Amino acid sequence: MPIDVQKVLGQQLAEMPFEWRERDIILYALGLGVGVGEVPTSEGVLRYTYEGGLKVIPTYGVVPAFPALTGVMSVPGFDINPMMILHGEQYTEVLCKEIPTRADTVTTARVTGVYDKGKGALVTLEAITKVKGGQDLFKNEFGVFVRGEGGFGGPSGPPPGNDAPSREPDAVREYPTMPHQAILYRLSGDYNPLHIDPQFAAMGGFERPILHGLCTFGNVGRGVIDEYCGGDPTRFSSIKVRFSAPVMPGETIVVQMWKESDTAILCEAKVKERGLSVVKNARVVLR
Repeated sequence: MPIDVQKVLGQQLAEMPFEWRERDIILYALGLGVGVGEVPTSEGVLRYTYEGGLKVIPTYGVVPAFPALTGVMSVPGFDINPMMILHGEQYTEVLCKEIPTRADTVTTARVTGVYDKGKGALVTLEAITKVKGGQDLFKNEFGVFVRGEGGFGGPSGPPPGNDAPSREPDAVREYPTMPHQAILYRLSGDYNPLHIDPQFAAMGGFERPILHGLCTFGNVGRGVIDEYCGGDPTRFSSIKVRFSAPVMPGETIVVQMWKESDTAILCEAKVKERGLSVVKNARVVLR
């Protein structure tokens, strides 16, 4: 089997430096679709796009840690075809009181699990991003699904949990995306050609390039902030999701929310145009 579980499990990845400035924070917000279908000078747009009082969308925490996800390809015993990799699950937690709009950071990561999912293997990684010589900023847990690498007899891992209630959602937010949304989002660091190259997308089984799952992820977090935090991103603590299907650029992301408590919101996301669920088993925790 191309994945050597004994070699891969527990492997420490090389430290990854990363820096960002106000421009990067604004670009990330635009990559998510902030401003699309909204009044450009409204408070909800300017808080994420204007350096005067700029706030960071908390799901930005996955961006400086993302190189750790690509770095798994260099782990001894992880000899697989990159075309078979899908981003299956994601957890991001904010460890600081307020995310700075500029920082020089370093991320350390390690492989925490290899699970047998039958048709594939789920490889999990934990990453901590901190200011160089300073405080911790983010904790990320990546779930990488490798198609065709299951069936090796290992544990299947914990169930996803966070099932949405059967009742109608307590709140719904819609976020339209632009046909070129993936071209814009990729400038935040995910340059996978699956999201821009039609031939590469076809090789992956898609009729055209798909939107980044982490773009959808960011809009789920944004929906909870808009609905339950009065637009205040500093109240956001963590988010966990499972990606179930891709969004096509130009489609509308519909975020459905169920209030479990004052600090816990269960979520699902669908695309309006096809009625297809794209994020399931999602939970956002607030402060």
